[in-house]
Amino acid sequence: MQLKKIIITLLVLPLFAFTMHKYYVSLCEIEYLKEKQSIQITLGVFIEDLEFTLDKNSGKQLNLGSKTEVANVDNYYKKYLIEHLQISVNGKNQLYKYIGKEYDGDIVRFYLEITDIKEFKSIEVTNNILINEFPDQKNIVKIKVKDFNKTFYLNKSSDKSLLKF
Repeated sequence: MQLKKIIITLLVLPLFAFTMHKYYVSLCEIEYLKEKQSIQITLGVFIEDLEFTLDKNSGKQLNLGSKTEVANVDNYYKKYLIEHLQISVNGKNQLYKYIGKEYDGDIVRFYLEITDIKEFKSIEVTNNILINEFPDQKNIVKIKVKDFNKTFYLNKSSDKSLLKF
């Protein structure tokens, strides 16, 4: 009987190690399309983490990605994104258009666009999404301009990236 308990413990204990640690990460992909004079942005965030943050900030249960999701959820998304994702192009802060969102399993993807960018000399991205609630949050920013690709890893101590051409 004692041996059986030891074997079960040895088999089950490693499973807890995988469930006890959670990774907090988002992915922001930014691409400049010269022919359209626009910057297209796709941002992926874990729904569970974003829901925790938005529920806490709003004092409401938004039920993200469910059948009982609040009707005006896009307003909450837009407000949060404006506060926590800022983009400056050629030294000038830019307002992006919220195109929409898409739920994909446990991730919500946001589609954003900055238009009327005739010239592209630099881009600065400030991304502190979820960092207030999850200090271990990592926000990955991938920037693509023509054939050039650059990836930044942002966190609580460094939430800005700057790329000059």
